[in-house]
Amino acid sequence: MIQFRLYISAFFVCLLTGVTIQAQEQTAIRPENRVSEALSFIDYLYVDDVNAEELANEAIVAMLEKLDPHSVYIPKEDVDDANQQINGSFVGIGVRFQIIKDTLMIVNPIPGGPSEKLGIRAGDQIIAVDGENVAGIGIKNADVRDQLMGELGSKVNVTIKRKNETEPLEYTIKRDKIPLHSVASHYMIDNRIGYLKLTSFSRTTVDEVREAIKELKSKGMQDLIFDLQGNGGGLLYASKVVADEFLSDDQLIVYSEGRRQPRQEYLADQKGIFEKGRLVILIDEGSASASEILSGAVQDWDRGLIVGRRSFGKGLVQRPIDLSDGAQIRLTIARYYTPSGRFIQKPYEDSEAYEKDAVNRYLRGEYMHKDSIRLPDSLLHRTKISGREVYGGGGIMPDIFVPLDTIGVTDVLRTLARKGHMNGFSIDYVNDNREQLKKRFPTFESYKASLDTFYPEVEKAFRAYLTKEDPELTLDNEEYEESEFLIKTRVLAFIAQNLWDYDRFYEIYNATNEILLRAVEVLGNKEYEKSKLAKN
Repeated sequence: MIQFRLYISAFFVCLLTGVTIQAQEQTAIRPENRVSEALSFIDYLYVDDVNAEELANEAIVAMLEKLDPHSVYIPKEDVDDANQQINGSFVGIGVRFQIIKDTLMIVNPIPGGPSEKLGIRAGDQIIAVDGENVAGIGIKNADVRDQLMGELGSKVNVTIKRKNETEPLEYTIKRDKIPLHSVASHYMIDNRIGYLKLTSFSRTTVDEVREAIKELKSKGMQDLIFDLQGNGGGLLYASKVVADEFLSDDQLIVYSEGRRQPRQEYLADQKGIFEKGRLVILIDEGSASASEILSGAVQDWDRGLIVGRRSFGKGLVQRPIDLSDGAQIRLTIARYYTPSGRFIQKPYEDSEAYEKDAVNRYLRGEYMHKDSIRLPDSLLHRTKISGREVYGGGGIMPDIFVPLDTIGVTDVLRTLARKGHMNGFSIDYVNDNREQLKKRFPTFESYKASLDTFYPEVEKAFRAYLTKEDPELTLDNEEYEESEFLIKTRVLAFIAQNLWDYDRFYEIYNATNEILLRAVEVLGNKEYEKSKLAKN
């Protein structure tokens, strides 16, 4: 009996040991294999048919969301679109277009592009693509891109309706590589102050910036206002090289570190095109990533003044990784730090709070009052030359704060902007009067000098347009009067954009850019010289 009990005990010990070993083997299964197993069982056994491809994509998205807000998954079909801004180009027919009244309207053919070379003009309406009607069918921007973009060297047939032409015009356009310019505008504000607006950091940015600065210097520029408002970033290397144009040799621009990435330093290692001269960089809550690298380096080396509002606060470096099926993930691999050691990434542990950060900043009054921004002493750093106080955590703090100007921002202005009335009118107005306007204003300079005398007739036409397009909209009230300057400036800027090119828009519109106006004031009232910057 005792032997029997010992036998049974030994049996259960072996049984339990086997179960334990099996459990250990199960727990030792690699995580990626568990995901693959789960997807396989779902695909094989689930009660209804499932889209395994879609489930896999969702699983990847969910995994990356657990890491940080900037690690993302890009499906195969979206990779080319996602890389356009970084590459600084795309393949297409070379036009800027808008959908106006359910009609595909060409705003501008891109200079040097295939459409311009064939004689396609601003104001032309594309009514068919490869024989398929695209007018009056509710076409969307994504549909237009799908039809007009394609493989390099491929051809597309378009049918165009042109004002004063009785019959439609047929064109066969060979798709080509079209540049996406990151320098949106550059011009002289006065006889010594140059202005440059940069919208992204791409592979073409460095060459664009150099050419723009050379041109401004040839016109007598001594001071530069470098506008990064709304610039969401791009390539880290592009920001490093642009910063190098302002900083002296061997000055640290940025460094990065990660769990698998040893510290990597980026130094100024070439002669910059604007190492001497007064420099002001404009930032706001939309300036992020590469914009913060550039402005942080300039600030830390006391090379120039940062004017505006606290920047976005993105201090994480992503690496694009191609997957075997053509999809891509952009994975955060390191943190970057400014020369003084500032880590400017805002907290992201609470994903909901991160998504609502812009709204929360506004509700806290941060856009109106600098004192509403409270940062702990642990985030305090000092600049490299003058020892000025600067802070990390949650963005770049400007040297000179400019509150958000809400004067003139009324419901009437918001309605006009939301419904696209100002832009829609300007397109119609230019298309109806293009030849007369070109004769009246042979150059942009002549147009800019005549804005005040020209606007009364524009306003009359604008009111007539609104009466027809939106008869329920009331303009004869106090709100319209309060917004009149902003409406006037935007309408005239849109006309300039449609009559010449996109970069002319800012030269008019910047009359309402309060951060830029403050920068011009700083350069004119000796405030710059009192800011304890490094001598250069």
